[in-house]
Amino acid sequence: MKTILPQAFIDKYRELLGEEADAFFASFDQPARSAFRINPLKKQRVDFPQAIPNTEWGYYGKISGKSPEHVTGLIYSQEPAAQMVGQVAKPEPGMRVLDLSAAPGGKSTHLLSYLGNQGILVSNDISKKRSQVLVENIERFGARNVVVLNESADRLAKVFPNYFDLIVFDGPCSGEGMFRKDPEAIQYWTVDYPNQCADLQKSILQDTLTMLAPGGRLVYSTCTWAPEENEGVVSWLLQEYPELTLLDVPKLNGMVEGIDLPQTARMYPHQFDGEGQFVAHFQDQRLPASIRIKSGHSNLTKGQKAYWQEFAKEHLKVDLSGMLQVFGDQLYLLPQELPDLSSLKIARNGLHLGTFKKNRFEPSFALGMALSSDEVKQTVTISETDFNKYVSGQTVTLQEPLSTGWYQLLVGGNGLGFVKVVGQVIKNYYPKGLRFQV
Repeated sequence: MKTILPQAFIDKYRELLGEEADAFFASFDQPARSAFRINPLKKQRVDFPQAIPNTEWGYYGKISGKSPEHVTGLIYSQEPAAQMVGQVAKPEPGMRVLDLSAAPGGKSTHLLSYLGNQGILVSNDISKKRSQVLVENIERFGARNVVVLNESADRLAKVFPNYFDLIVFDGPCSGEGMFRKDPEAIQYWTVDYPNQCADLQKSILQDTLTMLAPGGRLVYSTCTWAPEENEGVVSWLLQEYPELTLLDVPKLNGMVEGIDLPQTARMYPHQFDGEGQFVAHFQDQRLPASIRIKSGHSNLTKGQKAYWQEFAKEHLKVDLSGMLQVFGDQLYLLPQELPDLSSLKIARNGLHLGTFKKNRFEPSFALGMALSSDEVKQTVTISETDFNKYVSGQTVTLQEPLSTGWYQLLVGGNGLGFVKVVGQVIKNYYPKGLRFQV
């Protein structure tokens, strides 16, 4: 079925693209290009055939959300153009990073791939519903150095002044680049919509820039082609913030220069094998300064500390570094050097380690997702057939009995949480909200 575009949109991009306009419009009737990234935090990999050129972890293709590769966090589905945002940002391990508009999690998981469980990622989304999806995707990815917040930029700015070495802002935009993938987005488009979105982006960026540490970097992106937003917002930033300078975005795989701003990059579907995207990369020219953060303290009782240490000694081969905090009866591991977050809405307070029960500690599903098999003393592997039973909520029977206790459940060599084994029975600890029928 032919895509029907607004006439004002057609007129606008015919004038902007000139002789390329026909190829651009024809691309809307081509199927959207699916892709995914593999997760370098997972120990066991799978060889996939269609690597995206000039990327570390990107592949063309589609993998079922019910597959073991997806459920264990080995892969994350993300279309090719969106993958370029994280690749431009490319944080170094140890950095403090903010993903301001993070849901559903594509950019955050990409940033975590580069951080390698070192440093801090604050992954935020202002929508409570979307932040819950973000938590689920972060947890599946298995990262340990993430806090997920559900806040506005102005409230974040009060807690994180001059804090982040890198900020990624994928701004709320007119969504033109999603027309092919999500035709319903066409219904929201009007001639004035890009200017409205640009004004909103500028308002958010005013608060956002106060959180950038001297010498830090800002990556600004949208999934639209509207110059009112993209180059218009970049020009506004350069004018309002003279400490910012543009860094060149490498033009890979069909990316082209921005309009009158050759350091920026545009992705059109008739040139780049993916959807629409714009990326700009800024460097703060102020001299870097050491920002001292007064971290909080562990609030475990003596008994809780003993239960956790007993579990860790008996079951783990790794010393999990960070700050231990108890919220109710739930134990979390927070990254070091976080400021006080008590005034903010928290969707995921670091890595959930588990629950204190009467006279014992029970490990969480998240912990079993975050650890590799060589970091755990006891593991139990199940087949894909038993995987299908397990994710539907059934118990699994082993061929041979094991000693009673906690084991990390492995599928394809990667963790799928902790389970309690009693004899030949694997009790089901897969979260009820995640269960599905294959």
